Amino acid sequence: MDYAVIVAGGKGLRMGSSIPKQFLPVNGLPVLMRTIKRFREYDNNLKIILVLPEEQHEYWNELCKNYHFTDAYAVVSGGETRFHSVRNGLAVIPDDAVGVVGVHDGVRPFPSVEVIGRCFETARTAKAVIPVVPVVETLRHIVDAEATETVSRDNYRLVQTPQTFDIQLLKEAYARPYQDSFTDDASVVESFGHKITLVEGNRENIKITTPFDLRVARILA
Repeated sequence: MDYAVIVAGGKGLRMGSSIPKQFLPVNGLPVLMRTIKRFREYDNNLKIILVLPEEQHEYWNELCKNYHFTDAYAVVSGGETRFHSVRNGLAVIPDDAVGVVGVHDGVRPFPSVEVIGRCFETARTAKAVIPVVPVVETLRHIVDAEATETVSRDNYRLVQTPQTFDIQLLKEAYARPYQDSFTDDASVVESFGHKITLVEGNRENIKITTPFDLRVARILA
């Protein structure tokens, strides 16, 4: 059995909105609903676990009623950090579960079905997979307060989600104490001693965090 843990803990601060960014409408449908539907397009039998801050549960339930959104999923409360939120989501998965789990940002509504499939299928053998895209801009490294230098963009990739793993591997990695170096799921698993495999992502798979991102999303939707 495969799972998707969709983490949506935003408060809308960078968006400058009183409504959390995952609930903002994009061409008539809230961002988070678009995200869930995209995973349903990949596999209608996928077990989806939605992680939301506890104080947002009631708002989300009302939003689902208003939009007649009836997709099946489990809802759990988020934690102090993204690490703790993912851990709470993983706790819903049975300890003896066998399969693959993808962890996805709730405010990334445009992963292609092909990319989701590529992540899940590769993870069946590689066990730890992340989608990435090339860096297209020139990069400069800030050496100190007075010096910068150009670095080769060929040596870097932009990381997306769903970051996808063998279920048992991810549950074991997340059973350890939190560290500040845990910036995403791959960093948690990598610190556990497992190699991360990169697969091709899709550039449309943007993370909606600013008003500009929202304008781009309305074009992509």
